[in-house]
Amino acid sequence: MKQFLKFLLILLLSFGAAGSSYAQKQGQAKIDSMLKELPMQKEDTNKVKLLDKLSSAYIYINPDEGLKFGQQCLDLATKLDWKEEIAWAYLSLGNNYLMKSDYTNALEYYFKNLKLNEEIGNKRGIASVTGNIGIIYTQQSNYPKALEYFFKSLKLSEELGDKKGIAYVTGNIGNIYDDQEDYPKALEYFFKSLKLNDELGNKRGIGYNTANIGNIYKSQKDYPKALEYLFKALKQEEEIGDKSSIAISIGNIGSVYKARKNYIMAVEYMQRALKLCEEFGYKGGIAINLANIGSAYIAIIKDTSAKMSKVTVAAESSEYKYQPTASIPNGKAALLAGAIDYLQRALVINKEIKALEGMQGCYDNLSEAYKLKGDYKKVMEYSDSLRVIRDSVFSQGNREQITKLENGRKAYGDSLKAVAIQKALDIKAMHRRNYEFIGMGVLALALGFIFIISRNRNQLAKEKQQSENLLLNILPEEVASELKKTGAAAARQFDDVTVLFTDFVNFTEASERMKPEVLLEELNTCFKSFDGITGKYGIEKIKTIGDAYLAVGGLPKADPKHAENAVKAAKEISQFMEDRISKLGKERTFEIRIGIHSGSVVAGIVGVKKFAYDIWGDTVNTAARMEQNSEAGKINISATTFELVKDKFTCEYRGEIDAKGKGMLKMYYING
Repeated sequence: MKQFLKFLLILLLSFGAAGSSYAQKQGQAKIDSMLKELPMQKEDTNKVKLLDKLSSAYIYINPDEGLKFGQQCLDLATKLDWKEEIAWAYLSLGNNYLMKSDYTNALEYYFKNLKLNEEIGNKRGIASVTGNIGIIYTQQSNYPKALEYFFKSLKLSEELGDKKGIAYVTGNIGNIYDDQEDYPKALEYFFKSLKLNDELGNKRGIGYNTANIGNIYKSQKDYPKALEYLFKALKQEEEIGDKSSIAISIGNIGSVYKARKNYIMAVEYMQRALKLCEEFGYKGGIAINLANIGSAYIAIIKDTSAKMSKVTVAAESSEYKYQPTASIPNGKAALLAGAIDYLQRALVINKEIKALEGMQGCYDNLSEAYKLKGDYKKVMEYSDSLRVIRDSVFSQGNREQITKLENGRKAYGDSLKAVAIQKALDIKAMHRRNYEFIGMGVLALALGFIFIISRNRNQLAKEKQQSENLLLNILPEEVASELKKTGAAAARQFDDVTVLFTDFVNFTEASERMKPEVLLEELNTCFKSFDGITGKYGIEKIKTIGDAYLAVGGLPKADPKHAENAVKAAKEISQFMEDRISKLGKERTFEIRIGIHSGSVVAGIVGVKKFAYDIWGDTVNTAARMEQNSEAGKINISATTFELVKDKFTCEYRGEIDAKGKGMLKMYYING
């Protein structure tokens, strides 16, 4: 798991001539010059160009300002009905959203740009935006998609003879190989890109590639060389005033010191990088530095040889840019509390921006932190989430296998048809030569051929059914059908659903007294039964999280009885666990709490390597609060659900309860 940020080279390519009076200026000086000129501009094409240049100039300094000028550019270009510049405005807006790690909005504007550039036949624009779309897919670990768009961009850049575009895309392809740990190939692409940027005098490109080469050496544990290149990159970035790049390089230097077990300097650089990313509003950088500080705290606890003396650290070499002032908690308990806080904050951001690699690192380190703390329920929870992310390669393999089987079906059918034609010709020729034996010969051949065809068709049908079953084990039937037909499944909002959340009481204590194999067998038995019960009432199981079970009624097919059916399923689950306790005793199974809430959720496929159907929204969080405030053997429902089922079940009003993060909530127990 890499714990540093890669440099992804954004293709800016603002519209307009490069020979203006401010073209040779850098950073804030360039912006100040353009801002001075802006009030003197008429509402014409020259002002559009200037607004576009301002939007692009702010990308690395203040993307919020970049968005402001990008929107002004788009508004004026639209008013003037200037399609070429509308497209460039879309690109600038997408680039600023990308720097904020707002991938949803970035992609929206990139695809608007792509569509418009294709309409007007602007190859240069297509080359720019396809490269930037590849960047987003790289950040989301969707490497096949990333390479698809990078190679489109590279081909067009080569056709146009655009060395800058070639250099940028080549460097970004290097990042793909870096992520796949093919370091020789990654270095090959980074050095190619570095050479081209050096020829062009492109300081930003030089800095980016130098930093990425440093990151490769860090991955190869050549720490002196890693620091050599990272400090070179930092110097280059400071010269051009690129705040985002400065923050990334400082954070990456911190990750090298962590690898060298120099934790004071590691945290020093990480905290400085975090502060810069927060000032800049760079969510990806904030997340990675929060996670890195948390993992550094964990490393300090586990490493008795850690370099913690500030005097020793400062005297170790003269390469440090900053003197050590970082404040690190004293003692295991304080370090663990700090680590968990940093990691959970990082996880929230990584989920928000759908950074799978970052999520994996957070789950891994949180699992380790809770293991050190002795909270094994949390260990199981985060280990389960980590397994979902890490199994992504297997899941991608499943998807590829399904596609292969589906694609192979037609090819296989065509091959059978060809065999049939050839067999018919062979039989006809044999008939002419050996008429007297035709009866027995044709019969034998026909039977054999029928057997072959039948066997092959049966095999094909079996493989097709396997692919169908595989999809249905992962996704709801409607979503699986959409995925097969279109190759994608869009996220959807469902306004009338009921979320059911269960959790076993005192599971941590049970896990300590039960043998692991007995514990897992009992969990499996319970969850299998829950699956059967929820399926019976048309409730869609979403996932298990450690010992918790999450399901929802009313999607993907609408169900007017979603609340009623969820309560019926909950009652049957509760009865099953009561019967289980009566049969085995509390020492060999678990008591259960159940919470239910009705409302709206967003549902869709998450992940790009590992895809899973999941739900989000306040309704899910409230259902979890219902469960947390329930009691053993009880079904606790919200006021919203109560209004939907009060005529069907006997309910007991519990008053208002202050649920963490939700304020005062009315709750009811289901009694009958």
